[in-house]
Amino acid sequence: MILGMTKIYKFQDDISTNALQELEKHPSLAIDTEGTGLDITKRDKLSLIQISTGNNDAYICQPNRKNYKAPNIVKILENNEITKIGHYLRYDVSGLEYFLKCNIKNIFDTKIASKLCRTYTQNHGLKDLVLEFCGKKLDKRLGSSDWNKDLEKLSDGQLQYCSNDVVYLHKIKDELNKMLIRENRIELYENCIQFLKTRIKLDQNGFTEDIFQH
Repeated sequence: MILGMTKIYKFQDDISTNALQELEKHPSLAIDTEGTGLDITKRDKLSLIQISTGNNDAYICQPNRKNYKAPNIVKILENNEITKIGHYLRYDVSGLEYFLKCNIKNIFDTKIASKLCRTYTQNHGLKDLVLEFCGKKLDKRLGSSDWNKDLEKLSDGQLQYCSNDVVYLHKIKDELNKMLIRENRIELYENCIQFLKTRIKLDQNGFTEDIFQH
């Protein structure tokens, strides 16, 4: 289906083999998830997985919430040759690895990059980045939705909302990467990314505060 300029492909349980083969052609993919809340590995559940090639498309998958078996999506996430671009991957990687039992490799987090190079602002949300780098205004009001209802019952507005979370990330990543290089902060960014998995393990073990604080 097409919503606005976005081509949307919907999948139940896992993406198809044909979709996997198409996605594997791309050196980078944007990823995002929706859940039933922010406590993704304890109280709440993983509801949707969104993937985009950066070509105004969104592959939206509703995982099987009984077993969370999605081998085709796992192949994408564990493929070290494909950069997975996300915004605030501290949440998404935690949920995906916990429920899909995978080890996500090669990631780029636009929120971390933004905080390191856009020091002229305190606004690092996806909405702020889309406005600055893509000239688009995102409507985030549908973020607090029931994402666990049947995939076919999601409204066009909900589908557009979760698609918007991935379709702009390639452009944002490219612009932030240029800024990190310009400000000589690439090494610092890479060190933060290396620590991200540890930060997620701390979250999952109840250490949500900054352990480096006095």
